[in-house]
Amino acid sequence: MPKIKVIIPAFNEQDSIAKVIQDIPSLVEEIIVVSNNSTDLTEINAKNAGATVLTENNKGYGYACLKGMDYIASTSLSDPSKKPDIIVFLDGDYSDYPEELTKIIAPIIEDNIDLVIGSRVKELREDGAMTPQQIFGNWLATNLMSIFFNAKFTDLGPFRAIKYEKLLALNMVDKTYGWTVEMQLKALKQKLSYTEVPVNYRNRIGVSKVSGTIKGSIFAGIKILSWIFKYSFKQ
Repeated sequence: MPKIKVIIPAFNEQDSIAKVIQDIPSLVEEIIVVSNNSTDLTEINAKNAGATVLTENNKGYGYACLKGMDYIASTSLSDPSKKPDIIVFLDGDYSDYPEELTKIIAPIIEDNIDLVIGSRVKELREDGAMTPQQIFGNWLATNLMSIFFNAKFTDLGPFRAIKYEKLLALNMVDKTYGWTVEMQLKALKQKLSYTEVPVNYRNRIGVSKVSGTIKGSIFAGIKILSWIFKYSFKQ
């Protein structure tokens, strides 16, 4: 099996983080939880559940993901045997089904695909698991990517896997809401192979810090669209 590491950005997910960690298949070499300025028991609960816990005081999904990547890079440099083959990104709110990680990584292992997105299809999605603004935002973003880049994406789902070397080559920079779409756009520009895998999706534990607020939804939408238009004009 390839070496697999999981990065979980988490902000105040004390009630869910242990459930997420416990449901991740044992084939994963290391689970890295990045506490994004959490003020509750997220860090303690994650550590007790067996995860490596990092702290990132700058708020933002991208900040947390980059922190996890920096940690992996530094540990791989000091000990090359710890260098992973595949990185999986997963949310800490228990809306995804961590046990489906095997489905997410299968196209990479079996078909040599570079990037796999867990697609939250309607048939497998629990009622209310995605807000109307999330559904519309995904539809708009993926349709724009189809128009501008002939992309086949249907979702910007956070549950995803990518070859580690390909992830490094993307040179990710977004610090907040645009992380997922930046990855997909850069994958298109660099002509990485990609596919989607339908995944189950349930109502999260707790309230979303992004889609659960009007402000968060607006800022996320602006950031996602700005990445798409930025790359469309680069063509």
